[in-house]
Amino acid sequence: MVTSKKAPTIQDVARHAKVSAATVSRVLSNPERVSEATRERVHKAVSDTGYTINQAARSLRMRAAKTILIALPDIGNPFYSTVLDAVVDEAAVRGYSLLVANRFAGDPSRLLSDYFLSSRADGLILLDGGVDTTLLQALATGDGHVPMVVSFDEAPKADVAAVLIDNLEAAERATEHLVALGHTKIGHIIGPSRNAAPNPRFVGFKNVMARAKLELRPEWLFPGTYAMDSGLAAAEAFLALPERPTAVFSANDEMAIGFVAALRNAGLECPRDISVIGFDDIAIARHFWPPLTTMHHPREQIGRLATESLIDILEGAATPGAPRRITLRADLVVRGSTRSLR
Repeated sequence: MVTSKKAPTIQDVARHAKVSAATVSRVLSNPERVSEATRERVHKAVSDTGYTINQAARSLRMRAAKTILIALPDIGNPFYSTVLDAVVDEAAVRGYSLLVANRFAGDPSRLLSDYFLSSRADGLILLDGGVDTTLLQALATGDGHVPMVVSFDEAPKADVAAVLIDNLEAAERATEHLVALGHTKIGHIIGPSRNAAPNPRFVGFKNVMARAKLELRPEWLFPGTYAMDSGLAAAEAFLALPERPTAVFSANDEMAIGFVAALRNAGLECPRDISVIGFDDIAIARHFWPPLTTMHHPREQIGRLATESLIDILEGAATPGAPRRITLRADLVVRGSTRSLR
């Protein structure tokens, strides 16, 4: 019995040349974007391995729109605008243009179908965690399979590529910072839940409170939407309390800033009267007064890696059947909005 030798893949070429599969793809499709030394190494690896470009697949790609669709829940939020800038830059380097969908209105499946059936987009970067998980599963695995990378609070169970941070673990470290400062009365401004699942930052907060044997008081839990207005509303509820927490963990910076600003208008100062920690480290966080202690969310890296991952899928450089999942770390940034009670 004769066993046919498996044809070399783009991953074989990458290993031989000691570069990434994405770099091999760039050399074969956009050589002018790669250094001469790298081009020579890749071409030699192609020759050595006997790799042959799939001309049929390449022809299909040449007829593609060379366009990425990015779906955002709120383009006005500085968090998403920073991610978007990184996506635009990385897409341009790889020769792709961008379409932006800001919060799906009506039936999101209809809107997505319109984009892809009209050939206006080749793939999707999904930052809108409000898309129903059933729809997400259908998009990822159905007959009309949509190449996609997701990036929001928590990775979906659907078998899709994802670039995200460990929100639960980062929220635990944010809460632990307040506990380490000696705070025992801690409140939380809760971010919205996605698809009926608890917000992982809220889960992380509760985990630490339980481990530290601190009371989780319902009146110290303030619902939020990630918008600054919900931080203002949390401050109103806080001011009406007969007994107040000495520290608050806000699920994002915008709500934290709205909260601190409203308390200042009422005559309370941060951190003299209350310590506040946010999440995301948006640009204004360091310039606000007091400068906001927060968890730094690597937004630029998320945008770049999500774009790289999606284009690798589109150009055949990603490993088939093994969606790429990247989890990044959020770092604690201590500034002036938290103080020790010890």
